[in-house]
Amino acid sequence: MEADVKAELDGLMRALFGAFGNAGGARPNLAAVREVFIPEGLIIKNVGGETVIYDLETFIAPRERMLTDGTLTEFSEWEIGERTEIFGSIAQRFSEYGKSGYRDGEWFEGAGRQTTQFIRTSAGWRMSAAAWDDE
Repeated sequence: MEADVKAELDGLMRALFGAFGNAGGARPNLAAVREVFIPEGLIIKNVGGETVIYDLETFIAPRERMLTDGTLTEFSEWEIGERTEIFGSIAQRFSEYGKSGYRDGEWFEGAGRQTTQFIRTSAGWRMSAAAWDDE
């Protein structure tokens, strides 16, 4: 049972990280963010001493612009490692991730950490909150 849950959570994380990819001319699939989160989900950027708390729409809108207007090209983001804990109908995951692409024509590579909370809903497992910090 727990292996099935872990596989489902793995799939949600792949969908989340993959939502932003536009490498090789691919279009980002930011609708996937709405699919993997509950509608009331929170996403928190806690980078460099600055905390920004987003709901799904305020998180998606600026990223959709950057990923489609030429600001951020050949972008990809992926999970490098993770630790997942499952307890009944709740779970949490601590992830390390990498990212790379061109921002304003300059190549960059980066990494960071993310914590993600999950709940089991009538529609299956969904993310309820995520917070990240870049290195």
